[in-house]
Amino acid sequence: MRNFRTLDIWNNGIKLVVEIYRIAKLLPKEERYGLKSQICRASISIPSNIAEGCSRNSDTEFKRFLEIAIGSAFELETQLQIIKELNLIPESEITAIEESLNQEQKMINGLISKIKSSN
Repeated sequence: MRNFRTLDIWNNGIKLVVEIYRIAKLLPKEERYGLKSQICRASISIPSNIAEGCSRNSDTEFKRFLEIAIGSAFELETQLQIIKELNLIPESEITAIEESLNQEQKMINGLISKIKSSN
């Protein structure tokens, strides 16, 4: 069992959730059950799946949860693009989050690759 609290990808994922909740407050009220809910759930899924994967006893299972986390990261990236396209939040508010998200995606992919090469 791994200690997820020591992983940079988990800690960065938590920071990403905080930032997503910050910008979610900027969305119009009519998006409460739409995009606001979607971006919050997708962001929460990233560190949650990393943590759950850490509880597994095999690298194969850990990798599976990392793959779910990366899927949630790409889902979140898509939702942020939709928010930009609809001009629901100023692009300047989203740019820094996208950079953090892209870094998170690279880190998760790197760990997946490392696990694949060790098997």
